[in-house]
Amino acid sequence: MKVQEIMANDPVCCAPNTSLQEVAALMADRHYGEIPVCESGSKKPIGVITDRDITCRVVAKGRNPSELTVREFMTSPCITVTAESDVDECCRLMEEHMIRRLPVVDANGNLQGIVSLADVVRNADKRNTSRLVKGVSQPYEHAARLGV
Repeated sequence: MKVQEIMANDPVCCAPNTSLQEVAALMADRHYGEIPVCESGSKKPIGVITDRDITCRVVAKGRNPSELTVREFMTSPCITVTAESDVDECCRLMEEHMIRRLPVVDANGNLQGIVSLADVVRNADKRNTSRLVKGVSQPYEHAARLGV
C-alpha cells in the first residue's frame, strides 16, 4: 500500500513567523495536532509545530503564545515521506523518530499531504499497526530528549 492511498490531502501550513497563538487557533479550528511549517512564500516544509510543542514548551513554562513565533518552538528538520512511499517505510520512519504524523511531499519537496498514525491504524495491516503504535508510544525518555 502507498502513502497516497491513506494520506490527508491539501494540508494547511504556516510560516516560521506565524504567532503561536495564531497557529494554536488554526489547530483548534481544524482539529489538527500538527501543522507543517513551510518556508515563507513556499510549500517546502522546514519543520512542524505540534499542540504538544505549544503546551509543553510554552504554556507550561508560563510564556505568552501571542508574543512568540513558530520559528522558536518548531521541530526541525522536518521528517517527510513521498506519496509514492510504501506505508511500511512510513511506519518505519514514524517508529524510528517516535512521531505520529509525517508531512507528505511531492518530487519537488512541496507539501502535498499529511499521513498520521490514525491513517495507518485505519488502513494498514494489524502487524504494522501494533508495532507502530507501540513504537511511537514510548514513555518520557524520548520526550525529554526532545525538550518536551
